[in-house]
Amino acid sequence: MKNFNLLSLVAFSLFFVGTSATSATLAPKNAKAYIVSPLDGAKVKSPVKVVFGLEGMGVAPAGVKSPKTGHHHLLVDVKKLPNTKLPLPADKNHIHFGGGQTETTVDLEPGEHTLQLIMGDHTHIPHNPPILSEKITITVVK
Repeated sequence: MKNFNLLSLVAFSLFFVGTSATSATLAPKNAKAYIVSPLDGAKVKSPVKVVFGLEGMGVAPAGVKSPKTGHHHLLVDVKKLPNTKLPLPADKNHIHFGGGQTETTVDLEPGEHTLQLIMGDHTHIPHNPPILSEKITITVVK
């Protein structure tokens, strides 16, 4: 009997881990992320203030599972989207706003940069389908 219970527990754990790592939260219909500012093509000075916009869903901190919510991630100079079935990476090009922030300032070197938002669910996994803003290009001047 102990072996059966242990086997059942292991099987349940593997199922739970396997599904939670790959199960994306469904995106609310008509949800849209966008960058309020700066505008595409803007010439700005560093640090750059970036204001996030969101329609059709709410913002909730990471770790808080609530229907039709998520939190922002800012992609800076990202050429290829990360795997949207896994939690988004966290580094200087993939900036998490797990506290539910809706704006930030980023230090950028002079030159051309791209900015894009992607929403993550309570576990930092993008929704299905991913909720992405348009990618904008800005130029940082001295």
